Formats: sequence, structure tokens, C-alpha cells
Amino acid sequence: MEDDAPVIYGLEFQARALTAQTAETDAIRFLVGTQSLKFDNQIHIIDFDDENNMINKSVLLHDAGEIWHIGGSPADKAVLTTCYNKTSESRVLTCAAVWRMPPEWESGSHESPDDSSNNPQTLELLCHLDNTAHGSVACVLWEPMGDGKRVISLAENHVLLWDLQESSSKATISSSATLEGKGQLKFTTGKWSPHHNSTQLATANDTAIRGWDLRSMSQIYCIENAHGQLVRDLDFNPNKQYYLASCGDDCKVKFWDVRHISEPVKSLEEHSHWVWSVRYNHSHDQLLLTGSSDSRVILSNMVSISSEPFGHLVDDDDLSDNEENQQEDKGKEPLQDSIIATYEEHEDSVYAVEWSAADPWLFASLSYDGRLVINRVPRALKYRILL
Repeated sequence: MEDDAPVIYGLEFQARALTAQTAETDAIRFLVGTQSLKFDNQIHIIDFDDENNMINKSVLLHDAGEIWHIGGSPADKAVLTTCYNKTSESRVLTCAAVWRMPPEWESGSHESPDDSSNNPQTLELLCHLDNTAHGSVACVLWEPMGDGKRVISLAENHVLLWDLQESSSKATISSSATLEGKGQLKFTTGKWSPHHNSTQLATANDTAIRGWDLRSMSQIYCIENAHGQLVRDLDFNPNKQYYLASCGDDCKVKFWDVRHISEPVKSLEEHSHWVWSVRYNHSHDQLLLTGSSDSRVILSNMVSISSEPFGHLVDDDDLSDNEENQQEDKGKEPLQDSIIATYEEHEDSVYAVEWSAADPWLFASLSYDGRLVINRVPRALKYRILL
């Protein structure tokens, strides 16, 4: 059976911000934010039609500035956050805001693609996450599986926890923490843990990874020199609460058990340049995506450190004696980790990779030249995992 070919969509502007629309679990939908210095920036809403293997897009104007980070509300598919550049008094500041898509767009009755790109609609500003006292914002993180009422912003060396009130039209800081130490401390990225009732956060600054308890806003672990150079991205294993993946400018992807931080559990060195993005599959945590400035996307099968390291658990009643003996022999050996596929459809740095929220076998990658590629997990592997 031939695997489906990748589907490629080209934006006219450069782009580095990509997210899957997490609140939308029926349609396969991604949001892409552009980075144009000359023109009004846009958010492209990419709907993937799985049956016909084609993309439908809508364009919304984001005239606040070039978009560095984008995130979708887990509870309301019309609400999103962006971090964008703004020039004030000849200084460039990265600000953050919460937006709502126009109501007619949300109901799915938007016009044909040609019309929408000629007369794009503008996003409605709900509120600014006003950070003038704290400096530039690196990213905004929605509470995972939350009701869309809490977000965290990482601004310079501050962790700010915001409450969104009155349908997200008002944001107030409910608590904050500051990274103390020598030198210019600055967060590059962070990830809100989906475990422990959403009370933990991991952040990256320079080469270190830190864990925070959001109830006391205190640091709970610190992996100094987690990477040889800057840490670019983090992601939590969705099924194993203490496991965390990180990637960075040392071309490596590392896996950590945050209870034992002296050594990574495993390390991958498959990329030949900075690794910008790492993402666990939401349903099958052995599947891991990475994107790098070597223009490649790599799909790995990290089965030995997944929640099913010995393959599927088989019910004893289903086995005959002969099968049982074979199963026992097989069951003792952890399955082997491997690189499943390397995707080379990009010609520029791949800044973001994301799994679809609606289809666990489908993912998107975005390179700086504005090329978005949608790919699928190879069918042979899909069936091996499922059957």
C-alpha cells in the first residue's frame, strides 16, 4: 500500500509560528502566523480535507505586527493568542494579546478561498497581556485541557500567570515568579505540564531547563547545562508524567526523567543543525517529531522510553500455549528505538512541527520561507501500533 504523498501549501510571507487548533477535534486544522516587515501580517487557517487530500485556507488580518508565537485556546476554537513585535520609541518589544476570530468565520460559513484572501477579515482584539513592566514576551502557554481561563506568559526572566475574565476580554496577573541569578537571564520557551492537575511548568533559559510549581511559584528542579548550547523547545510526554523531551542548538534531542536529572534517559543526534521544535504524539507517546534548521523533519519511534516499551499488553486468555511461550520470550525484551522517516520537502529552516489535534496520524511542519507541509505517519507503522 503506497503511503499518501505530502501536501504542500505556500504562504507568500515568511513564517515561523504554527499551532494545531486544540479545541477543534473534528476538523484537521492548523493556524499559521506570518512574519512580514513590509505588509500587514496574517493568520492563515489551514483546513485539511483528509478524504480528498487537499487544503482549504482562510486568511485573517493580524495588523499588530509580525508573529513570533501563536497558541489556540483549549476550550474555544475561536480564541487564540499571539506574541508579536511592536516598535515603540525606536525599541522593538514583543507583546502578547488574546484575539477572537470573526463570528461568521467561526460558524464555518466563510467565503471561498479566493474571496477571503482578497478581502481578509481582521481579528478582534479581546485583551492585551500587558507586560510593559516585564519586557518582551517569548511565548504564551494555555493551561492544557483547561477551560480557557488561564494562560502563562514568559517575559524576559518573569513567569506570569494570567486569569482571563469576562470572556477573555480582561486579563489580570494572579501570580508570578522571577528567575534570579547573574547575567542577562531570559526565558526562550516553556511548556505547561498536562500532569499533576496542571500545577507544573517547565521553562528553558540559555542551556538550562527548570521546573516550577505554579501553586507556590517556586522552582522544583533545575537541569543545568541540559544542552551544550541554547535550549530551543520542550515537550512533556502525554502519558508518562515525569518524562520531558528537549532540543537545542547542539543539534541534539534529549529525554529526561525529571526525578533523576543528572543524566538524560536518552539522547538523539540525527539532525545536523539547530533543532527548533520537538513534539510528542498526543495518543502514541513513542512517536516523536523534530524540526531543524537542517531543513529536515524527523519522525522517531522512541518505544523503549514510551508508556508501552514492550509492545501492546496482550490478554493471557487470548493466547494458546505455544503463543504464550513465544509471547513471554518477546515480552522481556524492550522494543528497539528507530528513526521511522526523514521528511525533506522543506528548503529552509523548519521552525515548527505540530501534530493534528483531530487525527493522531497526521502532522504539519513549517519552514521560514512560508512552506507548510502536511504529512502522515507511514501506514505500515500505524497498523503495527494499532494491531
